[in-house]
Amino acid sequence: MIYEPHDYQKYAINFIKENPIAAVLLDMGLGKTSITLTAINDLLFDSFDVRKVLVIAPLRVARDTWIAEVDKWDHLRHLICSVAVGTEAERKAALRKKAHIYIINRENVSWLIEESGISFDFDMVVIDELSSFKNHQTKRFKSLLKVRPKVSRIVGLTGTPASNGLMDLWAEFKVIDLGKRLGRFITHSRQEYFVPNTMNGQIVYSYRPKPGAEQEIYRKISDITISMKSTDHLK
Repeated sequence: MIYEPHDYQKYAINFIKENPIAAVLLDMGLGKTSITLTAINDLLFDSFDVRKVLVIAPLRVARDTWIAEVDKWDHLRHLICSVAVGTEAERKAALRKKAHIYIINRENVSWLIEESGISFDFDMVVIDELSSFKNHQTKRFKSLLKVRPKVSRIVGLTGTPASNGLMDLWAEFKVIDLGKRLGRFITHSRQEYFVPNTMNGQIVYSYRPKPGAEQEIYRKISDITISMKSTDHLK
């Protein structure tokens, strides 16, 4: 099928190509996968800015969605994808194949980095569902943070960046920009933007944003972020 991107899709494709760190916050139905694949295709074959891409996604999306999109569009026919899901032997075999894009489910990020024995030599990482990294205490977050300095380009995709509140954004942006915009430490970020909401003695159960904090957080991440709602673009 011939790919004829809408104007907002062209904008998002160019944004990814022009920004080595990009947070692409798009609602369901706006074509996040085809947008990202088109940008990857151009970075691989036009500008030669990348040579090996890792996509981290939820299991079903990793197994089915990315391959289906590559097969769907004519302009992506040169892309070779290898899906590293299944048993450990199947994952290792997939990661050793020659491909442009390697796709792994998010549950195996820590395994890939810490246990697989396979060199982490990807120069671009796409996190499909950036909100999977909203908890800074998970193994996947800590593992990805270890290899993040090796990666020259990273894209975070999600439609729900702050499903539990603004504090989700700290970990999500830490993993893509290493804390440059919202701070290197969660404690400092909390002190700057939040106040305790519910407490029991010295124990804080929840926080609420300080007045003006939301606008300030958005301002700080605005240079690497685009956000689009389906109500604005889908008829």
